[in-house]
Amino acid sequence: MASTEHRLPTRERRPSTAAPIVDIVGSVSPAGVSRPKHKRTYTGFGATDIKTVEAAIPEPQREVWTKHQFEGFKAKEDFEKEVVRHVETTLARSMFNCDESAAYSATSLALRDRLIKEWNKTQQRQTFTDSKRVYYLSLEFLMGRALDNAMLNVGAKTAAKEGLDELGFRIEDIIGQEHDAALGNGGLGRLAACFLDSLASLNFPAWGYGLRYRYGIFKQEIIDGYQVEVPDYWLDFNPWEFPRHDVTVDIQFYGNVRKAQDENGKTVAHWEGGEIVTAVAYDVPIPGYDTPSTNNLRLWSSKAASGEFDFQKFNSGDYENSVADQQRAETISAVLYPNDNLDRGKELRLKQQYFWVAASLYDIVRRFKKTKRAWSEFSDQVAIQLNDTHPTLAIVELQRILIDVEGLEWDQAWNIVTSTFGYTNHTVLPEALEKWPVGLVQHLLPRHLQIIYDINLFFLQTVEKKFPDDRDILRRVSIIEESQPKMVRMAFLAVVGSHKVNGVAELHSDLIQTTIFKDFVTIFGADKFTNVTNGITPRRWLHQANPRLSELIASKVGSYDFLKDLTLLNKLEEFVDDKEFRKEWAEIKYANKVRLAKYIKSANDITVNPSSLFDVQVKRIHEYKRQQLNIFGVIYRYLRLKEMSPEERKKQLPRVSIFGGKAAPGYWMAKQIIHLINNVGAVVNKDPEIGDLLKVVFLEDYNVSKAEMITPASDLSEHISTAGTEASGTSNMKFVLNGGLIIGTCDGANIEITREVGQENIFLFGTLSEDVEDLRHAHTYGSHTIDAGLEKVFGAIQSGTFGDTQDFNAMISAVRDHGDYYLVSDDFQSYIDTQKMVDDEYRNQDEWVSKCIRSVARMGFFSSDRCINEYAEGIWNVEPLAV
Repeated sequence: MASTEHRLPTRERRPSTAAPIVDIVGSVSPAGVSRPKHKRTYTGFGATDIKTVEAAIPEPQREVWTKHQFEGFKAKEDFEKEVVRHVETTLARSMFNCDESAAYSATSLALRDRLIKEWNKTQQRQTFTDSKRVYYLSLEFLMGRALDNAMLNVGAKTAAKEGLDELGFRIEDIIGQEHDAALGNGGLGRLAACFLDSLASLNFPAWGYGLRYRYGIFKQEIIDGYQVEVPDYWLDFNPWEFPRHDVTVDIQFYGNVRKAQDENGKTVAHWEGGEIVTAVAYDVPIPGYDTPSTNNLRLWSSKAASGEFDFQKFNSGDYENSVADQQRAETISAVLYPNDNLDRGKELRLKQQYFWVAASLYDIVRRFKKTKRAWSEFSDQVAIQLNDTHPTLAIVELQRILIDVEGLEWDQAWNIVTSTFGYTNHTVLPEALEKWPVGLVQHLLPRHLQIIYDINLFFLQTVEKKFPDDRDILRRVSIIEESQPKMVRMAFLAVVGSHKVNGVAELHSDLIQTTIFKDFVTIFGADKFTNVTNGITPRRWLHQANPRLSELIASKVGSYDFLKDLTLLNKLEEFVDDKEFRKEWAEIKYANKVRLAKYIKSANDITVNPSSLFDVQVKRIHEYKRQQLNIFGVIYRYLRLKEMSPEERKKQLPRVSIFGGKAAPGYWMAKQIIHLINNVGAVVNKDPEIGDLLKVVFLEDYNVSKAEMITPASDLSEHISTAGTEASGTSNMKFVLNGGLIIGTCDGANIEITREVGQENIFLFGTLSEDVEDLRHAHTYGSHTIDAGLEKVFGAIQSGTFGDTQDFNAMISAVRDHGDYYLVSDDFQSYIDTQKMVDDEYRNQDEWVSKCIRSVARMGFFSSDRCINEYAEGIWNVEPLAV
């Protein structure tokens, strides 16, 4: 080290007095130093440190500090004072140029100040108590807007509403200024967001860990009926995050592994060379409802470890490459789910996943080491939940840290790893169970591939001992798939490396144990596998999304306590026959439909009648979710209406079919489904013979805040996935909780919803999951007759009624010629018959409203609070902290 220091030239600059005398010793470009070295700092104290530090602060200083501690607003006047202060100081504006955007910023900052106080106290309380913490790893957190949620959770919405009113603003306009946080896409991310809300509301010590996507997944625009992806610039102003520039982690990629002997003769691995990218932490406070507990969501952003600008390259005229390192590093956290149709896209996805889990694990291990506990206590202090297969590399990374960095023996380290992790499976679809080519893992993460091979070797050795006569089981359960090329099966790695594996609905949990993980049940026993049916937070999905309904329910059940204990909704059943209550219920639904109709007019320039039946399917666009079945059904309805005489048409029930959702950028068939929906709408909505009898609407850029407007306005929502493909679904729960009924298949949580609300209050149709495989086999190897009604629909599409016939040939061919994998034809007649039943029942509005009230009253089971309590007791073994 000394010789290196001696070689480096010294630089000493004297202040110039007159002539510019330059007195620099050594060359201009110093040897051995290309740019300043990155310095990492640590934040926070351990439980013992913080007590020592507190004791060391003199009493007078503590008194002054306590005297001037920030309190945050409580009443309307305090809120107004805070808003005005932020407008005039933080934003440097005044009464004369404070528009709605500035008022949103100031309101958010006033509320954020109040949150920070509780956030700091919560983190201190958790550190002092030093109890077990939960770390929830999810690649998506679909948070939605934060302002309204924060106001309701801390009980400040009334003060804010009145204060803004006096300052000249409507609170609805101010809330509408906020961009949705673009940190997710579908149900996976929304479930994670509901879980964070419940963890805080129930006072569990918990952190979420995710990635801070600069441009979200994408912003969806519909141009000429096609989906077009554009960046989602949601971070232009985000008052809800705190950059932690002092919390950084250097993440290594590529390089090679050198094995050597230490002084004790033990073989140790050194991962060397390659590329370093720095992870920077951004923290987001997560307030609980009706509790001071405010947990943390930590998001990682990527930047070049070498600095964002290379002055040497710039000075030599290489301007593009002077920022190349930074641009390459930033791509890691630029976009959620980059298109992986190309090899570079696959590498970027794997890079994303490792970057996120390595930074998170570093943080978790650092926090544990501050407690100065023995490694044997790690799993008593830390529970890590893997939300699907995306964070599975965390298992390998923790094993690497324990054996390579901390020097533990393999068996001890592996016991710690398997006691720490739980794995939530979200799908039985083979294409959604992640697999990575061995060559790619070797190239990007050479040390991790070695560890994966070792994990697999020791696992297969135990399997062979247990089942000496079954050689084929080794091939079936191997983490390495012996295909061309060889693949790493991440779901198998997640099962082997976790102490509990759970599905997210009863049918789904049964299916994973009898299909994809059947052999693992034999090896580990059924106890390793469990079910936790998904749930939703009633705070956002009832109280925030549908405040008038929430208020009506509170007036009947006696208080807002149902928002913390959803089973209290069952008291509503007493009022089903109360005519006045039913009338008020129907009025609220109508008002919500009017609000949505106004939005449809402004966004799509389509006029819809709020008295029509609003039939809604909003979710990720995917063939298994069967938006194609829905739009084929709409075309069938349109053709039937066209065949009728004007007198017959007058007897038909008017209906508005509303679609929304994004298709993955590389998923061509899903994009064609969007195209067909828009083309059908373009024809139907302009047909003078049809008028209000049928309207087709596709709402672009579906997100959480749009869901909060659509869900309360739904009469009927469609959850029509092929049986056995939807793990759970949570939008079904949101629609029922808001007083809408479901048309659906016997799939996912629909089954449990049916059990709770009663078969008479749900419209079920279609094939059962146990018959699906037999039908698929018959389609491929036997005869396959297309439903006659569906053939009429296909005829209309191929005659050019809805645009260029070439555009939709593949969609028709998938049903006709390629085995109809998603059973669209098999379920079509059953779907049409059930929709006719919906029409008949909707005409009897008194009975329909009664069904809706009964359904809401019986939704108590589907709260995310119940889920979290089940995870805490059955998987994490963690207790809530007393506040």
